[in-house]
Amino acid sequence: MTEYVSSSEIRTAFSSAMSAMYRDEVPAYGTLMTLVSKVNAETLAANPELKGRLTATDNLERISEERHGAIRLGTADELAMMRRVFAVMGMYPVGYYDLSTAGVPVHSTAFRPVGDEALKRNPFRVFTSLLRLDLIADEGLREEAERILAKRKIFTDGAIELTEKAEKNGGLSAADANRFVAEVLETFRWHDKASVDASMYHRLHDAHRLIADVVSFKGPHINHLTPRTLDINKVQALMPEYGIAPKAVVEGPPARECPILLRQTSFKALEEAVSFPDAGGSFETGSHTARFGEIEQRGIALTPKGRALYDKLLDDCRKRVRPAADGSNAKEYEEALALSFTDFPDTWAAIRSQKLGYFSYSLTGKAPASSGTDLEDLISQDVVQFDPIVYEDFLPVSAAGIFQSNLGDSAQQEFVASPNQKRFEADLGSEVLNEFAHYAGIEEASIDACLATLATRAAAR
Repeated sequence: MTEYVSSSEIRTAFSSAMSAMYRDEVPAYGTLMTLVSKVNAETLAANPELKGRLTATDNLERISEERHGAIRLGTADELAMMRRVFAVMGMYPVGYYDLSTAGVPVHSTAFRPVGDEALKRNPFRVFTSLLRLDLIADEGLREEAERILAKRKIFTDGAIELTEKAEKNGGLSAADANRFVAEVLETFRWHDKASVDASMYHRLHDAHRLIADVVSFKGPHINHLTPRTLDINKVQALMPEYGIAPKAVVEGPPARECPILLRQTSFKALEEAVSFPDAGGSFETGSHTARFGEIEQRGIALTPKGRALYDKLLDDCRKRVRPAADGSNAKEYEEALALSFTDFPDTWAAIRSQKLGYFSYSLTGKAPASSGTDLEDLISQDVVQFDPIVYEDFLPVSAAGIFQSNLGDSAQQEFVASPNQKRFEADLGSEVLNEFAHYAGIEEASIDACLATLATRAAAR
C-alpha cells in the first residue's frame, strides 16, 4: 500500500523551495531574512515573557519559518487551477478582498492552512489576486489583453498531472510529492522575456502598471516573499544600514503594546532588465518593475466589533492625512495614525472584556476552588488563562498600500469600487472561508476543551 506524504510536509517543502528560489532571484531578500532573524532574536532576548508565551502556545518555532507570498493571476481558469494546486498542499481560500476601492484593478483571496495543527506545522500563505479586466476602460485594449492571456499556460503538464493524481488517490507518494514541488515551482519562477512586444507592454503599462505585470509574461512570477518579525519598527529603522531602502510608512495600525491585526512594510520594487520580442524574431531590451521584499508583524485577530473600530479609526486618520507613495508626508501620517488609535484599548484584558479580539483559552494547572463552569470566575481564580489568537489573514487597504508604494504615485488611477465576491467565487470554483467564523470557532473550541478537562478532573475526584 502506498504511503502518502502529508499536505503539511508538501507545503513545507514548497515554502522552502520557493524561499531558496526567490533568494537566488532577488538577493536583497536574503539580506532581509538576515536582518529579520537578528531583530527577532534581540526582541525575544529582551522580552522573556513574550518568549515564554510563544513557547507555551507552540508559536515560537513557527516565527522563523513563517512566510507569505503574493501572486497575480490573469484568468478564471488560472485561479481555479491554482485552488486545486494549493489544496494538495493543505491550503484553502480564506477571505475576499476587493482592491478596486484603493485603485488597484484586482480582487483577491489568501490561500493558507486553516487548522491549528497545520498552522503550527507551517503557516505558509499566498495572497492570490485575479486581474479585473472589466475595470479597463479601453475596450480594445481589454479584448487584446484577454486574447493574450487566453493563449498562455502557466502550469506545467507535470503539475497538472500530479494535482489530478493527488485528487484521485487522496495524496502523493514521497517521490511524487518531490516532483510536484519542482513542477509547481515553475509557475512562480521569474521570466525575463516578455510575451508581448514593447508597444503592447507600454499600452498595458499606461492603463495600469499592475495590468502590464500580469499580462506581459508567460507566467505569474512570485512578486514578493514575506518573513514575520516581532518588531517591525526596528526592522524598518535598520533596513538602510543593510543597504535596503524601505517604503516610507508601515502599513496597518500604529505600534502598540498589544499588536492588532497586521503591520507591513517593504523595500522598493526592483527595476529589472527584460526583453521584448519584435517583428523580426529577435528581442529588444527594456525594463520592468514588479518584485519587491516585504516584512510583516502579526497581532491579534479582531472580532467584527474590533474590526469595525479598526476600520473607523483608520478611515478617520486617512481623512486627515493620506500617506503619499513618495513618503513626503510620512511623519504627519504616523502622528495622525497614533492619535486616531488612542481610542483602541491597548491591554489584552480590555480588548477581551470589550469583545474586540479573539483569544485562545488554556488551563494554568491550578485547581478551581469550586466546581463552577463560569469562564470569568475561572479566569479570576487563575485557573484559566488566555492568549491572543494570531491574525492569519490580510488587510485590503494595507495590501493596496504596499502595491501602490511600489507602483508609484502615477499609478494611482481611480477605478469604480466594484466588489464582486460571487463572481470571484464562481471563477475560483468554491466559496472562500469566512475569517470571523473561523476565529470564533477556534476560540469556542479552546473554551470547550478547558471546561471538558475540568469536568473530567472533577468527576475523577
